[in-house]
Order: sequence, then structure tokens, then C-alpha cells
Amino acid sequence: MQIASEAREAGFRLIDEDVTGSTSDDARKALEAGDPGLLWVVAQMQTQGRGRHGRAWDSPKGNLFASLLLVDPCEMRHAAQFGYLVGLSLHEAICEHAPDVTDMLRLKWPNDLLFARAKVAGILLEGHRAPGGKSAIIVGIGVNVVHAPDGMPYPTARIQDFAPQIDRAMLFEALSRRLALRYTQWRASLNMPGMLARLRDEWIMRAAGLDQTVTIRLPSGPREGIFTGLDSEGRLLLATQSGIETIDAGDLYFPGHTA
Repeated sequence: MQIASEAREAGFRLIDEDVTGSTSDDARKALEAGDPGLLWVVAQMQTQGRGRHGRAWDSPKGNLFASLLLVDPCEMRHAAQFGYLVGLSLHEAICEHAPDVTDMLRLKWPNDLLFARAKVAGILLEGHRAPGGKSAIIVGIGVNVVHAPDGMPYPTARIQDFAPQIDRAMLFEALSRRLALRYTQWRASLNMPGMLARLRDEWIMRAAGLDQTVTIRLPSGPREGIFTGLDSEGRLLLATQSGIETIDAGDLYFPGHTA
């Protein structure tokens, strides 16, 4: 496994492991030990991989399991933007090696990547506190490269279904490059007027289900409506019979998926 030269020059580092419990847990341990951040942790296999809400994440050998530790990356009010930044970077990394699939590859709110409405990747953001009180973000990324899990309540796919030339090493190198470039640009322009709007517009251009009926599963129960976009804070806008609702977090499902 190799980090891209552009990422290395920007200060990013890599720990490449064979088997571990969770790359995100390893990144957290590095944080607790005083690591300054810009650290990628990648493993061939995970034995305790997890997704959102603590769900188990199937982690067979051949897929990409990577976590990125960032220490004091931004004011916490900007932290939600990072999910969109990572999603865009992952989208670009795949399309770098398979440009013909660009129109079929879509970002699903809040942090998934789909090919033809089948889940290919998931992104998990976790906030932490670094020694000394600084804030930290650990970004966990799982990509179905050669294996896709069965028995899920939604369709799944693997990258080699539509881009057999891509393997996990190629994908990670491209991802590390794309994310380093986007992160450096994002950090430099965080306080510039319109930065979030530009990032949001880029994400929406690649969004799955825009202007279509969707179901959002919330702790209070499912909500159905038309996904009309994102607000200025990156929250989902859902047009329902009672008006436009803003959704901070939840699970989005398309018609026909189990919600």
C-alpha cells in the first residue's frame, strides 16, 4: 500500500497493517498517544469493523478499510462539511481510474457512495478530543472493492463489478491524493464567503435521489417526502405534506428498499 506523493508532500503519513480490529480504533489510539494527525491507517482485514450507529461492517480481505486522523482540522461548526469533502474525494478517486462510470456513481446522504443505487462504500465520521483539549476527527472509510456483503436491507455492489481494473492499492493511492488536495484547499478557504455553498453544490451535483421520493428513518419513525437539496448547514431538505423539513441525521432509503 502506498500513499500518493501529493499527500506525502502535504504532510500525510501512512500506517499499513495486515489484520487489525478496527482502523478507526487504531487511529484513536494514535490520537491518545499524542499523534499530531494527518495520519492514515489502512488494513487488509478488520475483525471488528463498524459502520454508523455501531453496526458491524463486513471486512473481508481485498476490500479497502482506511481511517484518517485529523487533529484540530477546523472549528467544530465546520466539521459537518468534512463528510462531503471525503465523499467527493472518494468519488473522484474511483472516476480517476474509471471515468466512464461517473454518471452512475452517486453520493447518498449523508455518507455513502452508490453505483446504480447499490452501496459501494460507507464513510463514518467520529469526533474526539485530543490530549490538551484540541478537537479531532477520525474518518473511517470502507469500500467494497472485490467483495460486497449479502443479506443487507439495500442493494450492494463491488467496484470490480463495474471497474475490474481497480484494486485496493490503486484506489487508496488515488483517494489519498484527491483528499490531500481537497483538504489543503478547503483549509485555506474555510472562512471565505461561499465556501460551504460551493462544496454543497459540488456534492448535490453527484447526489443520489435528488428531487425524488425517499424515506428517512429517524428515531421518531420514518419520514417520507421529496429530497429537494441541502440547506446552508448541509442538512437534508425534505418536502412533505406539511412543508419543508430539515433533517440533521438519519438513514435514507429509496422506494423498494427495506426501511
